[in-house]
Amino acid sequence: MLEPLPQEQRFYAALHSGDWPAPQREWQLDEVGLSPSGLAELFETQLMSRHLDLHARRLQARGEAFYTIGSAGHEGNAAIARAFRTTDPAFLHYRDAAFLIQRSRAVPGQTPLWDLLLSFAASAEDPISGGRHKVLGSKTLHIPPQTSTIASHLPKAVGASYSFGLWRRLGGGGEWPADSVTICSFGDASFNHSTAQGALNAAGWAAYQGAPMPLVMVCEDNGIGISTPTPNGWIEASMRSRPGFHYLACDGLDLLDTWRAAREAERIARRRKQPVFLHMRCVRLYGHAGSDAQQAYMTPARIKADEARDPLLVTAGLLQRHGVLDAAAIEALYRSVAERVAQVAEEAICRPKLETAAQVMASIVPPPRPERVRPWQGEVDATPAPMAKLLNQALQRSMTRYPHLVMAGEDIGRKGGVYGVTQRLQAQFGPHRVIDTLLDEQSILGLGIGLGQSGLVPILEIQFLAYLHNAEDQLRGEAATLSFFSNGQYTNPMVVRIAGLGYQKGFGGHFHNDNAIAVLRDIPGLLVACPSNAADAVGLLQEAVRLADEEQRVVVVLEPIALYHTRDLFEEGDQQWCFTDPGPEHRLGVGEPGAWGEGRELAIVTYGNGVYLSRQAAARLEADGVALRIVDLRWLTAIDHDAVHRLVADCAQILIVDECRRSGSPSEELIAGLVERGMASDRLHRLTAEDSFIPLGRAATVTLPSVQAIVAQGRRLVASRQHGEVAANAVGTGKVTAGSGEA
Repeated sequence: MLEPLPQEQRFYAALHSGDWPAPQREWQLDEVGLSPSGLAELFETQLMSRHLDLHARRLQARGEAFYTIGSAGHEGNAAIARAFRTTDPAFLHYRDAAFLIQRSRAVPGQTPLWDLLLSFAASAEDPISGGRHKVLGSKTLHIPPQTSTIASHLPKAVGASYSFGLWRRLGGGGEWPADSVTICSFGDASFNHSTAQGALNAAGWAAYQGAPMPLVMVCEDNGIGISTPTPNGWIEASMRSRPGFHYLACDGLDLLDTWRAAREAERIARRRKQPVFLHMRCVRLYGHAGSDAQQAYMTPARIKADEARDPLLVTAGLLQRHGVLDAAAIEALYRSVAERVAQVAEEAICRPKLETAAQVMASIVPPPRPERVRPWQGEVDATPAPMAKLLNQALQRSMTRYPHLVMAGEDIGRKGGVYGVTQRLQAQFGPHRVIDTLLDEQSILGLGIGLGQSGLVPILEIQFLAYLHNAEDQLRGEAATLSFFSNGQYTNPMVVRIAGLGYQKGFGGHFHNDNAIAVLRDIPGLLVACPSNAADAVGLLQEAVRLADEEQRVVVVLEPIALYHTRDLFEEGDQQWCFTDPGPEHRLGVGEPGAWGEGRELAIVTYGNGVYLSRQAAARLEADGVALRIVDLRWLTAIDHDAVHRLVADCAQILIVDECRRSGSPSEELIAGLVERGMASDRLHRLTAEDSFIPLGRAATVTLPSVQAIVAQGRRLVASRQHGEVAANAVGTGKVTAGSGEA
């Protein structure tokens, strides 16, 4: 028999004294529609969750468990699980083990204790994350894993809810039944996070206009966030009269009251297809996590009062008062569950663990799925055009060929986007497939994640690169992690079109000319493409759509604003930066660079606006007799360094023209990649943007690479190389080392 932990003493004391805390209101079983066996089942679920929490502490002390943030005090959410269908997607708070356990009881063949203990032990056999994190999740139970749940999962829950109605309009399909309800749960401290407020606003905004939004947002209010108290009454005051929402409240310590409120929430959300805010008051026991000593910030009186409100004590009292179980049966069940958890744990901790980097990284890239593209039946406009026009044509084609493709963003519909890239698409495909969103990038990306997770393929537009930064965690912490933490079982494919970079004339400053992309390039699994011309823009966008649809990838296409409507290369009217649409089958594979010219004196490696500037510089350098070539990266992540090396290996000097800031820019990776492949460092040079924000007015481009700077640097490099060769021939040995080439 297990030695009771100090946290269990209160339960045994109440059990032997019969001193059970009473709920706020004494509901009758038939009054709330719950059977005696149903109440007993919920109690056993609560016990399973509690003993997992307790045993995790025993295992951690032995070095066998690694994550002890528990559900103690929140076990009332078992009643919420029972009130919904097992096919309703549930994006869960990390204190919702009882929800997962209870849902598993309605699906044959489930082993929740074994599964959760494998997760505690970080076993490679953990069925949801494969040992990568202790997460609550199950593909079979329609519980996608959440890794943080500090509100970052709420926007995608809104997106998932929106997808049900969208799938109905598209004729059916999707990850979940069209009459589903999304459940998402979070804490009272997370409620104050800007991401939570954005999701609440987006859900209410949509519902206020009559859009179907079958969503139940469960706020599990235990009154404290780690050590910071939530003001008494704050959650209710904030939500009771919030537009678009139905507010319901329950005592999360009382299973009967929670069951009553959860059933009402389910009825409203499913029948009316409107969002519900379910405010569940509960208590946090044992501190925030295993290492948290709440005695440092809570008085002994408060700790004792919270322990007296233990939901297990309340449920035990309900069982006795309603004649379901007596004290002896309650104690027997309590001990048997504890022993079962301990026995399963001893087996779980012996199961294999992740051991290699390859094993850990195996699920960063999700598994592919069958192609869902229709053959193209239309004609291709052969008129040469600038980038914005050809992007519009490619989007129109893609929407026709992929019936499950959906576009969303600010002003992309009736207005056609700030730069006209999405003109007339809403008129052709309807407002349900070309969605004008509210002004909130977190909600736009969250909408896309939810749509992607439901089986659609969203193309999202972020108006300006600078606008991404307030929402980048939706990519970093949510979109890019889902496959990783679900062992490839869940994906949220999407294409994010972002207008950005510098050189925009007549409009801008920092908020409209942003050349900071480091935040995108260091997200595992995320792909970033950047076209320099209209034909490549088509090839990259069409490949991005294919990658999202077939390979389930998250792809960002960074579109240079300054090149959207650029027609001329050298002089006004020459039309040399207009290109012919390469057609529906043209795709530029990940990492595939482009090349122009065959000169061997100088290679310029660049991308985006840099290609345009380098082509102009090349005309002047060639007039000086310099034989050069230009390499266009096209992809700013998953760079094919072997291909780049092959394209420049026979060149005397290599100049990387990088319009992004010197620190954290692609040029750093390119230099390292070439050096690793044996290239001498004195052949490698950079011309980058300064580590500066971009100002307004005539000074807007002074911190960026220019045609003049490229020409000057190219001339210096060729001259220094020639001088070095002359000097070497004169003395028979040695060489002259060129400068760093940074400007």
